[in-house]
Amino acid sequence: MYKDIFEFWKKENDSTELGGLPLDFYFRVSGYVKRLREEGRMIDRKTLKASLLKVEMRNVRRLVRELVKIRYQKLVRILMEGKKVPLDALAVQERNIVKEGSLSFAEMFKNLAEDALRGYLAEKVEKTQKRVAVRFLREVPAIMGADMKAYGPFKCEDVASLPIENVKILIKQKLAEKIEA
Repeated sequence: MYKDIFEFWKKENDSTELGGLPLDFYFRVSGYVKRLREEGRMIDRKTLKASLLKVEMRNVRRLVRELVKIRYQKLVRILMEGKKVPLDALAVQERNIVKEGSLSFAEMFKNLAEDALRGYLAEKVEKTQKRVAVRFLREVPAIMGADMKAYGPFKCEDVASLPIENVKILIKQKLAEKIEA
């Protein structure tokens, strides 16, 4: 996830145009930060791994704050020029903020970065997250869903409704197949 955050930051930083983010970008950042924090709590603070986790967390915080700031500035420029905001380039939370279009636009964007970095969004998975029914072709141990919920374990021929992100991976690995409605 760190690499993804860096790549989106770099792309956004290098371009004058508003880059696209996946719909679930801030959810994923939030879950990633939450996992880093939990991992940091479980290891001895005097170890090299603890030091590396601390540096990684600091870098993630800086990159996400800068990414949100750059995107905010670009959105303000688009609005000031009277252009239409390209909603397909926005993550779910950004779309909600833009749709609000209110006086607290700046404050809402600031809170977006802070909520993602506190791990709050991982706990507030929205209904916009799509789920798909699958039939398992093999035994699969319990997995962590994209919505940060545990699923499984599954036996061959079990049927489950899972977040689309997980389904794509399971299908690619030939562990499950999508059930057509």
